[in-house]
Amino acid sequence: MSRRISPVIPGFGLTLGYTLVYLSLLVLIPLGAMFVHAAQLSWGEFWAIVSAPRVLAALKLSFGTALVAAVINGIIGTLLAWVLVRYTFPGRKIIDAMIDLPFALPTAVAGIALTALYTPNGLIGQLAGELGFKIAFTPLGISLALTFVTLPFVVRTVQPVLADIPREVEEAAACLGAKPLQVFRHVLLPALLPAWLTGFALAFARGVGEYGSVIFIAGNMPMKTEILPLLIMVKLDQYDYTGATSIGVLMLVVSFVLLLLINLLQRRIETP
Repeated sequence: MSRRISPVIPGFGLTLGYTLVYLSLLVLIPLGAMFVHAAQLSWGEFWAIVSAPRVLAALKLSFGTALVAAVINGIIGTLLAWVLVRYTFPGRKIIDAMIDLPFALPTAVAGIALTALYTPNGLIGQLAGELGFKIAFTPLGISLALTFVTLPFVVRTVQPVLADIPREVEEAAACLGAKPLQVFRHVLLPALLPAWLTGFALAFARGVGEYGSVIFIAGNMPMKTEILPLLIMVKLDQYDYTGATSIGVLMLVVSFVLLLLINLLQRRIETP
């Protein structure tokens, strides 16, 4: 008769209890309090706040630039992961470590550095001005800031999956007559797509809520370059807690719906 080995971590009931309490204190209770505070408004009052032109403009800007940054990183991040996994070259470890720099760098520092670089008197901003367009204080500048901040999410989710795909599989497909595009479409893409969608969703979610790296380069002009997190801060500075929580609820609901759609798409892809 085999001896039953005691688990290292306590039983299911105890660990589940700790998990639910921890999750409730950090996530569920704060979000629930926001919904409760917003519920004090009637539907007409809530709709008047969230449908204001200034709020809609900030909503469009925040989600639009976050989507653009996520798409850019979905392409560039995949290429970076491919280079880091498939090739060996001098300085590879340094570049690999630099991918995590946006995680370690304070977002305010990143915002100041990007603003100094892209303003009309900055190094790249001057070149852009000579070509007839601006980067700083425009949606383009916001998208670039979000691209910088969210890059590691795509690279770090695609990189381990790509490393687990044997190169022999690609070589076998090539020996059978498959062209490079066919190898990518039929061999690599099915394995990479779930991880890519995860990285895309994480990058998008981080971009929607990003604040520190954006406020400096955005210019914060209402109806033009004002993001939703900044608008919430403006409401709080004006002691308009009801307006701030209403915008927060709107932001949370839209984010949840978009992430739910991405997760459903990911599950559908993973299901054979």
